[in-house]
Amino acid sequence: MDRGTERDAPPRRGAGSEAPDWPADAGRVPLAVVVVDREGLVSHWSAGARRLFGVVKEEAIGRPAIDLLPVSGALPEPDDDLPYGAYGEYAAYDGLGPGLDSSLDRGLGYPAAGRARLTVPERSETGVPRPAGRGKNRDRVDVLWWAYPLVGPGAEQLLVLAADAAALHQDAPADPLAVERIAPAFALHTDFPGAEELARRLPEILPSMSVGESARIVAQVLELGYPVLEFSQNDRVPVTPDWGVARRVERRARRERAARAAAEGLPVPHELLDDGDEREDLEYVAVRERLEFLNEVSGKIGTSLDLSRTIVEVSRAVVPRFTDVAGTYLREQVVAGEGFPDGVPDTTTMWHRVAIEHTDEPGRWEDVVPVGEAMPFPAHTPFFQCMTTGDPVLVPRISEQLGHAIASQFEKRDIRPLITGRSMLVVPLKARNVVLGFMVLLRHPERAVFNDMDRVTGAELAARAGLVLDNARMYTYQESVAETLQDSMLPHIPPRMAGCDIATRYLPGTLLGRVGGDWFDSVKLPGARTALVVGDVMGHGLNSAAMMGQLRTAVQTMAALDLPPAQLLRNLDDLAQRLGDNYLATCLYAVYDPIEGELHIANAGHIPPVLVRAADGRSELLDLPTGAPIGVGGVPFEALRVRVEPGDRLVMCTDGLVEVRGEDIGVGLATLCESAAHPSASMDDACDTIIRALAATFSEAGRGGRKDDVALLMSRLNGIEPEDVAEWRFPLDPAEVGRARAAVREQLHDWGLATSADAVGLMVSELVTNAVRHSHRRPVALRLVRGETLLCEVEDDDHELPTLLSAGAGDESGRGLRVVSTLAREWGTSRTGAGKTVWFELTLPRRRG
Repeated sequence: MDRGTERDAPPRRGAGSEAPDWPADAGRVPLAVVVVDREGLVSHWSAGARRLFGVVKEEAIGRPAIDLLPVSGALPEPDDDLPYGAYGEYAAYDGLGPGLDSSLDRGLGYPAAGRARLTVPERSETGVPRPAGRGKNRDRVDVLWWAYPLVGPGAEQLLVLAADAAALHQDAPADPLAVERIAPAFALHTDFPGAEELARRLPEILPSMSVGESARIVAQVLELGYPVLEFSQNDRVPVTPDWGVARRVERRARRERAARAAAEGLPVPHELLDDGDEREDLEYVAVRERLEFLNEVSGKIGTSLDLSRTIVEVSRAVVPRFTDVAGTYLREQVVAGEGFPDGVPDTTTMWHRVAIEHTDEPGRWEDVVPVGEAMPFPAHTPFFQCMTTGDPVLVPRISEQLGHAIASQFEKRDIRPLITGRSMLVVPLKARNVVLGFMVLLRHPERAVFNDMDRVTGAELAARAGLVLDNARMYTYQESVAETLQDSMLPHIPPRMAGCDIATRYLPGTLLGRVGGDWFDSVKLPGARTALVVGDVMGHGLNSAAMMGQLRTAVQTMAALDLPPAQLLRNLDDLAQRLGDNYLATCLYAVYDPIEGELHIANAGHIPPVLVRAADGRSELLDLPTGAPIGVGGVPFEALRVRVEPGDRLVMCTDGLVEVRGEDIGVGLATLCESAAHPSASMDDACDTIIRALAATFSEAGRGGRKDDVALLMSRLNGIEPEDVAEWRFPLDPAEVGRARAAVREQLHDWGLATSADAVGLMVSELVTNAVRHSHRRPVALRLVRGETLLCEVEDDDHELPTLLSAGAGDESGRGLRVVSTLAREWGTSRTGAGKTVWFELTLPRRRG
């Protein structure tokens, strides 16, 4: 026990009794810690176990635990000449439960505790002092033990804690009955301060295990029950580990006694010699330094999910404290941000040098082994051994021969002066049992070589670094997948549609992933009209992007049916209800008619568009009925018609452009209006001007950068001049087909398109013939629109859409649409409120002037 520590022990409670005068540190006990694997063999043997049981670590590791630990059996008589390893159990403590052998034989799935007496000689053959009992039987040791079954992925099966009960007898109360009541027990969910100390300090005496493994064991100990000493039915004292402080106090006292004996000219007793403790302290300090180093490294790496930054952090974390040179190599798939690499690496596997950190003069390594180089490694190198076995490779000193073998991989560069004579440790960077890369660690010749403890430390360092790198790799890969998905869902809009020019921008978000639910689109409609769409699915991530793809496809489909804007949003809301109620979306849908000079707009909870007037450069937010977001359900939508002039510009965007957390959205909308009115040389320049202006506004306000994704669509509404439109109506008479053909030919001659007259006349004849044949009452309408292309539309009152047929040699019909499909650049059909429209487009020669 540590008598240099003053603590208030818990008072002894009992009716009509006062607290006994226990030692101030009654619960601070030197502990022996033993870990037993699933085969029943000792896998860890602490210094406390060496002192208590008299067996050095080298002799204990790998031996059956049942041969070394106190197990059930008859209580030995005082004069029994028992060999070492034969133990007895106190019959008075049978009530504590089964013996330790039940736990060692896996017979118990719960923690157990007990008390036993073992017989040991005064000193082992190796010179290690044996603990001595007190009083008559100096070869007897009274042992208290606690056994914890362990579960989980590790190989450990049982944790055993043991203490010398005789240490508690010394300076205890004179009442012998009180002494005999000392027994090991458990306290569940205790608030004793010793529980926190055990959790904090137990890893220090498990140096052969990784921090993760020891943390798992500590967590199970605290969950199963903290070890306590039971002095009576009501009194329990927490078992506080007594490694470190107690040993230093005891060692200091021994040195003082040895110094006094030497000063008096007396021989120094052997028990006052502390060479073993000095070595033990050095080991303790070394382990403590390693743990502190690993904790420090853990705090330095993984501060972001950026792969390149993580690589640099991992390399810089070990230089110069652990090594003088650190080179990091990763597999090609990891660097490229692709999927998880498959299979074991071989001699053809390409490894990319992604980082090099060193303490040599600047440029010495970078000139010879530059970052970015990719190379394979042959089978005879330590690097190949490390990446194929997944285990660290330690080379105490790189010999001339090995240096030459390594240097042979570097063509026209002699790296032997850089590596020969240095100590090298190659550690794998693994995740999920797959080697992602490896680190080459080198120490200067004048520095201590890497040893086995360094190998363990390097392996633990690499395990943590591998996990961090894998997290960054997965994030990079998922980000790439998300961007690919986002790009595939966003349309490639032509810069020119009938009567308008279009420019778009999509900016991925910088928070919660780079994929979101913002989208824009344009759809060609009958009558030379164009549908312009901007929408935003609330939320981020792949689910939002998938929902966006479904809504965008639905809008395209319903727009092709030429539904009015309000009806389209109504149908979209119904669809969202059927898809599920987990997502909401806002949407702005506008139809531009360049012939009528009109916008027909409906809004579903979206921010309003900006209209910039060409006449005076004035910009305004269109005052639209807001409507509820898509997915709310049961809410009507209204549409508004707005007159526009040629040259006006319509700006539609999502809220990520104008809204930043903590800032009034009115500030963003005002900046949007102002920047949209700014003159620009092109539509693309106008979009960039808007984005820069909004970013500058929020940056000056101290709100930081944009976090949400942004969709921006700008359309210049050029209109179509009346002289570029020709319209006719023909009665339902087959003779009118010839008149329609003649009228078209004459109009094309007037427009200077005589070279296209024959082809257009033939296609018009086929479409008007079909319309006259299938119409019911209304006359057939024919319209030509001259723009970038020549658009021809034929409308009738039949709602059945025609289909392309394969006509046989003897068939009298079915060839009309085949002719149109062959000659036209593009053709299609759509339903209208009164019937249907069949249209085709023809590429025109470029106009002069």
